[in-house]
Amino acid sequence: MKNKVVLFSLACAAALSADTIKSIEYKDVNKLSPEILNETLAMKVGDELNKDKLNTALLKYYKYGYFDDIKIENNNGILKFIFKEKPSISSVDIKGYKSRSEDLDAVRSAINLKKGVMYTEKRVKEAKVKLLSILQSEGFINSVVETEIEKINDQSLKVTLNVNKGDEIIIKKANYHGSDNLEQNDFDLVTANKEVEFASWWFGQNDGEVKIDQLKYDARRINELYFEKGYLDAQVKEPFLDIDFASSQAKLDFFITEGAKYTTNSIKIYLDSSIVDPETIYPELKLIIGNTFNIKKLRADQEYIRTQVADKGYAFVDVKFDLVKDEKNQKVDVVYNVIPGKKVYINDVKISGNTKTLDRVIRRDVYLAPGDLYNLTDFKSSTNKLKRSRFFESVVIEEKRVSDEKLDIIVKVTEAATGSLMLGGGYGSYDKVMVNGSINEVNMFGSGLGLGLSVDLSARSSRFEVSLRNPAINDSDYNGEVEIHNSKAEINRTVYDSTIDTQGFSVAIGKQVVRDLYAGARYKLDSVDESYSYLLSSTVPLASRYQSQTYLSSSITPYLNFDNTDDFYFPREGLKAGTSLEYAGVGGDSKYLKSTTYGKYFYSLEDLAELDWVLRLKTQMKILVDNGQINQGDSLYLGGAKTLRGYKSYAFPSNNDGYKTDPYKNLWANSVEMSFPLVPSAKMRWGLFYDYGMIGQNTFSDIKRSGTGALLEWISPMGPLQLIFAKALDAQATDDTSTFEFSLGSSF
Repeated sequence: MKNKVVLFSLACAAALSADTIKSIEYKDVNKLSPEILNETLAMKVGDELNKDKLNTALLKYYKYGYFDDIKIENNNGILKFIFKEKPSISSVDIKGYKSRSEDLDAVRSAINLKKGVMYTEKRVKEAKVKLLSILQSEGFINSVVETEIEKINDQSLKVTLNVNKGDEIIIKKANYHGSDNLEQNDFDLVTANKEVEFASWWFGQNDGEVKIDQLKYDARRINELYFEKGYLDAQVKEPFLDIDFASSQAKLDFFITEGAKYTTNSIKIYLDSSIVDPETIYPELKLIIGNTFNIKKLRADQEYIRTQVADKGYAFVDVKFDLVKDEKNQKVDVVYNVIPGKKVYINDVKISGNTKTLDRVIRRDVYLAPGDLYNLTDFKSSTNKLKRSRFFESVVIEEKRVSDEKLDIIVKVTEAATGSLMLGGGYGSYDKVMVNGSINEVNMFGSGLGLGLSVDLSARSSRFEVSLRNPAINDSDYNGEVEIHNSKAEINRTVYDSTIDTQGFSVAIGKQVVRDLYAGARYKLDSVDESYSYLLSSTVPLASRYQSQTYLSSSITPYLNFDNTDDFYFPREGLKAGTSLEYAGVGGDSKYLKSTTYGKYFYSLEDLAELDWVLRLKTQMKILVDNGQINQGDSLYLGGAKTLRGYKSYAFPSNNDGYKTDPYKNLWANSVEMSFPLVPSAKMRWGLFYDYGMIGQNTFSDIKRSGTGALLEWISPMGPLQLIFAKALDAQATDDTSTFEFSLGSSF
């Protein structure tokens, strides 16, 4: 092409002679502006036409890559350039591969072939090569990609990629030669290429598909696994994949030298005690002297040491470690050398990527500000808090070193869709079929305000709620919420049924006292309608029956909540605790005090037993104090998945004879669970539990019951799902027991 241009331009130039340029016109060009075209030509009206400059300009025009052809006409100094632009790609269709539009968009982006880009044969060929590479990485060997180019008009083309995915190679057998101490199940947890399992279509089962691009990393993953198990001399060679193309099956071989297992003999930290006393660090380390060495725990300890020093302002601290192996006794000494550097202060906080959310909304969740002494915990907590806001798809906070004593905080966010429509459902032995839905906008106009509407319906209960929440009033530590609700609950007894219909609203204000600790107060006003319906055959005297009534409840509830758990759905470490005191009697008919205190403790046994077992403890206590009037709808109830498994919801007090009794005012429920992994890749676990509960009118011990059982839990796409198999241990003949619960949306 370049030679053609030179010859053509020289011929034109010879014919043009030495004219003076009277005018310059560019025709059929859209991809370059007149300013760029004039600058590239390097001649203007009034100049003498120069054949060398003209030839150079033509070459430059072609180098832009936008044109298939360029013609020049000269009529006594009237210069006209006629361009033929390369067409653009109006659409890219990929057939025979993926079905979801989101997946196809990702593929188009990966192969760099999207709507609007310029068409070239080279670009399409490169896209084919990239697509074939993607197919191979997904286990499709000998795939074929054919292209069709359809002309829409002179300026645009449609590109169609027809994909024949070829044969999907399945690993029928994976061998781990030399692995005497670890089993295939151990390797399956870390490798990408795995032996196919029975019912491979079921979630959590290995499908056995070959992932070519991951083969080179699998050996390193296995090596790392051995280091985590204490085998510091382990060596894993790159695997060998033997493919039988006739059957589309493969055999995968790993060759492993395990070596000896090492225990941790000693740990030494060399650190300036005027910064952080090493003696305060040793008790918090995950590596334990006398236990099996674990490289994963060592790296966690390395990060913990770094955090302790960096929290004192030493942002550029370097924590190095050395392993001194005693091969004869199979022990290892761990030595940390900490080089703190200088104290560092924040120079500036820069925010980018927010097209909707206001800068101030982001800045209030960043715990570091210009002039502050650097703190690594604040740095990490800022990322977590921004992620919890639900405003962003991704949050990346980087440190940019300005000098030895200053750095900039760079906050990069990608906006997320903050409006959501959710539908879900479930089933419980008491509530039967449950349906729930919600419409939420958590970031109105980028201000951080949240507006929500939620509906919960079941055979025996319903609740409607509208709420408006401000997580930071005037960008302060204070938060506020207003909500309106309407609920209805049915309780079925042997000789009567009752319905409690509640309508009302609440207003709350709170404040973050310190990190993870929140305090506040909520005012609530409810109109309550209690109705009772007795069987016609009931012999209970009218005076001894529950009477339907309507009353007003007006209350204010101060509260205190703490939460430092490490995960929302499956916490393995941490504590959730809270206490509140509801005072009903700010006007209205109900007059009582209601104290509610709860605590949930999670402890992972991994550090002690090197097993993914999680101990869960829960206790909750509620006390009603009569301050003039406690209505039956204010009564406490025991039973169900949230208080006492093995018994139905509202099981106690049972009141099967239908005679009116005073409300129950004391409740104490406790649970102990041990959770075990089932299918980690599918976020499925199982557990054993024991529940003990007490409830009474004036004491806790009027009714005492316990239950035990097993459960399956899964974080499904629709939320937490639990299957509870329970047995009431000390039930009486008249108790409403429950042996099975199926619930969606609740967890421990």
